[in-house]
Amino acid sequence: MSDTPQSILQRVFGYARFRGEQGDIIAEVLAGRDVLVLMPTGGGKSLCYQIPALLRPGTAVVVSPLIALMQDQVDALRQLGVRAAFLNSSLAPDAARAVEEALLDRALDLLYVAPERLLTERFQQLLDRVELALFAIDEAHCVSQWGHDFRPEYIQLGALQARWPQVPRIALTATADAPTRAEIVARLGLGEARHFIASFDRPNIRYRVVEKSNPRQQLLAFLREEHAGDAGIVYCLSRKRVEETADFLCAQGIAALPYHAGMSAEQRRAHQARFLREEGLVMVATIAFGMGIDKPDVRFVAHLDLPKSLESYYQETGRAGRDGLPADAWMTYGLGDVTLLRRFIEESEAEERFKRVELHKLDGMLGYCETTACRRQVLLHYFGEARGEPCGNCDNCLEPAETWDGTEAARKALSCIYRTGQRFGASHLTEVLLGKDQERIRRFGHQEVSTFGIGKELSAKQWKSVYRQLVAAGLAEVDIEGHGGLRLTERARPLLRGEQRLALRRDRDGRRAERAARIPFDQPLASPEARALWEALRAHRAELARVQNTPPYVIFGDETLRAMLAYRPRDPGELARLSGVGQVKLERYGAGFLAVLAEHEARHGRPPDLAPLPERQPERPREHLGDSEFQTLGLLRQGLPPEVIAEQRGLKRSTIYSHLERCIELGEVRLEEVVRLDAESLRCIEDAFAALSPEQRLSLRAFYDALEGRFDYELLRCVRAAGLSRSPAALKQGAQIAPGV
Repeated sequence: MSDTPQSILQRVFGYARFRGEQGDIIAEVLAGRDVLVLMPTGGGKSLCYQIPALLRPGTAVVVSPLIALMQDQVDALRQLGVRAAFLNSSLAPDAARAVEEALLDRALDLLYVAPERLLTERFQQLLDRVELALFAIDEAHCVSQWGHDFRPEYIQLGALQARWPQVPRIALTATADAPTRAEIVARLGLGEARHFIASFDRPNIRYRVVEKSNPRQQLLAFLREEHAGDAGIVYCLSRKRVEETADFLCAQGIAALPYHAGMSAEQRRAHQARFLREEGLVMVATIAFGMGIDKPDVRFVAHLDLPKSLESYYQETGRAGRDGLPADAWMTYGLGDVTLLRRFIEESEAEERFKRVELHKLDGMLGYCETTACRRQVLLHYFGEARGEPCGNCDNCLEPAETWDGTEAARKALSCIYRTGQRFGASHLTEVLLGKDQERIRRFGHQEVSTFGIGKELSAKQWKSVYRQLVAAGLAEVDIEGHGGLRLTERARPLLRGEQRLALRRDRDGRRAERAARIPFDQPLASPEARALWEALRAHRAELARVQNTPPYVIFGDETLRAMLAYRPRDPGELARLSGVGQVKLERYGAGFLAVLAEHEARHGRPPDLAPLPERQPERPREHLGDSEFQTLGLLRQGLPPEVIAEQRGLKRSTIYSHLERCIELGEVRLEEVVRLDAESLRCIEDAFAALSPEQRLSLRAFYDALEGRFDYELLRCVRAAGLSRSPAALKQGAQIAPGV
């Protein structure tokens, strides 16, 4: 039986079934159509182009902006037995020449390149000499000039369609709001591409926000109590804070490395390589780190400073738990973060409309931090996705926030802003409300204002919480020109007049926050016996990785090791039934891991309550038309020729013919219903097709070249589809029915 997407999924990648819309995406690319894929980090985007690359004739070219990560991406594929390589500036001339020769020899299934190289005329001429299976444009949001990941070269990738119109393109990204998606479509020329937008939900990630008091000590407690020995990422806003935090963690006995744009390129590469290849390292970084990081066992992402938008927050937290196992997104947040970020935006040299967009996004981030609702619902709603029920896996669900009638407190706080001249920050205003006898208060005469000392019913911490929530609610705002002081907004008037009331959230105390955090989700490792086997499996994996100089997760991910722990396979057949164990990895590593399991069982016995081994899913070929293909078929059956269908549907002629090609392949329509050929032309095409090797018959370019360009691609698509699904005799008989033209 010939390979299908399902058989490749099982045999090469070791997975029993597709997730979400992976199967539909792969079917579109296999049919030669462009697609745009928006799928969360860890959702399986790579399979959407890797499987078509193994099934379509030719080499797939993967465009990636991350030169430093190509090596690991290629290593992971080679571990699966896939013929993959990369071309970038890190290769020596001899090594680069060897990759180019392999490409010309048709010895590569996938080739990873940076956009800068792809856009050179020399490289494009090289690609003209080979058959191309597809173009995969990874991190497609880099095309957006609104994002911090903007790469100018990405805008020029729209030229791929003009030079190679028959090669399907798949653009992929993990984060893109509606404006960014529109920009991707416009700049890459994907107007006719089918869009696949997966759920943004990452149910294995626990979202938590804590009030910022002593952030480094808070971080230290979080790591020691919940993530001792785990790999994770800590994000800070400035390079200085990155360095200081990394030094602090190292001094506390936690292995940590800094990463920011101020370091040399060699330092950044070295630290990134260590983070990918070693276990239990903490990377302390600015936003310069992370895009495309393919480390599945990151157990936490912590933010010591507020991200500038929910898009950034979602993308950064999405680097945790890519393996589907439980992970934490933990953040400290204070009003000082808001002041700093607003100053960055206001003082930038960007256009005013860009500043307005950025300020609006920051407001969305504030609303997320201060919400009393399920954080996952708020996050998904921001991306246009509705979630009916609370998630049960965020701090607000696990330990619902208390609210209180803060109307009078809010009026006092707002009045104090007004009485002191709308030019002071929350700390000074709090001291005025508490009636503090301080030199700064006396210097400005604030001991004489009517709000001096009227707020002694609340603590300083509570008043700062009130001010933080007033800013988040839009009743007060940070005045950047006024050195970060607070001022009233128009929305404050009804509250000050007594025309509306205001509910405020009560900040959690430390003990309640800990209870929310410590609901266990690591049950498989609860017993000493299970922990011992877990460490033995990890040690064996680490040794294999060390010998091969590759990240441990490339051997097997944590998810697969946990499956070994849960099912305790005893032979290769049982091991092959676990998720992530494909044919090549079974042959390379199966005996070693089975030996570790057998040795452990000989010492500790076999647990009596093991779950039954999972069954492999039977292969189910996808043999149906998509909605758009079905519409085209319906119009053809009404007697409309393809050119009229294209005009009526507002689609390109080539798109309509790709629909009809698929209809012919599935037997929904006969060749003669689509194309009309005279006997001489038919003989010419039939003879050329018969002379091709079986491999060449899968290549439209080889078919086109054999006929010296006398027939267009659309016609040959349909003839080839009929020829591949029927015998030559049947092809001849069917086509000759059509009257000549």
